[in-house]
Amino acid sequence: MLNTTKKIPSSEDLERAERLREVLAALYEANKRLPVIVEGKRDAAALKQLGLIGEIIVLHCGKGLYDFCEDIAERFSKVIILLDWDNKGEELYRSLSRNLRGHGEEFAAFRDLLKILCQKDIKDIEGIPRLLLRLEGNEQPR
Repeated sequence: MLNTTKKIPSSEDLERAERLREVLAALYEANKRLPVIVEGKRDAAALKQLGLIGEIIVLHCGKGLYDFCEDIAERFSKVIILLDWDNKGEELYRSLSRNLRGHGEEFAAFRDLLKILCQKDIKDIEGIPRLLLRLEGNEQPR
């Protein structure tokens, strides 16, 4: 039997959801003019689910990291690097940031804020839509 009782979110959860939505709204505005780099296809799908309409570039696209960075540096003067904050994501973020020095530092706050707002629950971009639903009391039972 499915549990159909809806969990009423706490005021802390609602406040966190609101702050998350504010960060995502600012990200949406920035993404209108700047590409966002994510680790994988599911991360890209999550950002689109959250309403982003600008270019989203998937890091794992068959190129090596150096070639990927060369291509990005040639095509864009600024990017938003939005990689997961698990161990693998942190390592990739450091490498990408080092290779794209001067291209994404001013937008690092997006990742930092998402990491702070989500870290105790999730460590990846793809989990943000579900986390928001849960924080707002709209999560559907599995």
